[in-house]
Amino acid sequence: MAKAYLEITMKIPKSKRPQAAKVYFDYRGTFLEQIEGAVSKDLLVRDKDVQVLHGFDSMEHAKAYLSSEMFKNDLFTGLSPLREQDPEVRIFEVAV
Repeated sequence: MAKAYLEITMKIPKSKRPQAAKVYFDYRGTFLEQIEGAVSKDLLVRDKDVQVLHGFDSMEHAKAYLSSEMFKNDLFTGLSPLREQDPEVRIFEVAV
């Protein structure tokens, strides 16, 4: 069960969302297998934007992912040509 979430919100035009979904699915399995503390990853598509919600077992692991090679070089690089502006990145801790 996730104890912390990393939420990335991006403005991606509807015409480019299939490409964004491909990037998401290309990295989903690797994220879950290789990133320490990763427990879930979901793609949320709304009319105004797209969100990727990453679940972690701790706040420390959520924060650590932001400096990982996968985050900096793979995911953001793959999505950068599809975004209309810089993404919003937020980390939330689950209340117990």
